[in-house]
Amino acid sequence: MSATLWILLAVALALVFWAVGAYNRLVRLKNAIANAFGQIDVQLKRRYDLIPNLVEVARKYLAHEAQTLEAVIAARNQARSAEQGAAASPLNAGALGALAGAEQVLGGALGRLFAVAEAYPDLKADQTMRELSEELSSTENRIGFARQAYNDHVLEFNDAAAQFPTLIVARLFNFSTQSMLESTSSAVERQPVKVAF
Repeated sequence: MSATLWILLAVALALVFWAVGAYNRLVRLKNAIANAFGQIDVQLKRRYDLIPNLVEVARKYLAHEAQTLEAVIAARNQARSAEQGAAASPLNAGALGALAGAEQVLGGALGRLFAVAEAYPDLKADQTMRELSEELSSTENRIGFARQAYNDHVLEFNDAAAQFPTLIVARLFNFSTQSMLESTSSAVERQPVKVAF
């Protein structure tokens, strides 16, 4: 064999090893995204389990606020359904968008519940209500951290898939960019909740 053939063979092998390494890195990063969503999923399930308990405690104090309580439960059920769809396909942008929208509705409903609860001193003083509220607040913080970790993994994957020369492998094997979890709230929704009796 001639020296030119050996050089070409060495270059071809180097390219193959590089392509395998780039492919494996993209797979690892995509799996990290799925794992990060799994962490969000755990916290969302914890949140969905807390909400019915919170509503049940509030129900005895807020008998005439049934509409608010029903809205919280309906929003929780919708968010849980969207979460199950996203958990089945954590890399699907449509499923993540539906989850973000449902979570936004749930957050608004919970905000209204807490605003109404502020008007009832007996409810605010209830030990179980306080504990559930603190647990829900803690869970909300965990969800926020898990979402940040998810977005960090998505950013790392998207950067890797968009940079040359890994871009070649990403396109050859259909590694498409992933969607970040973003807030979809508008300026109107960020206004304080007004409660009138």
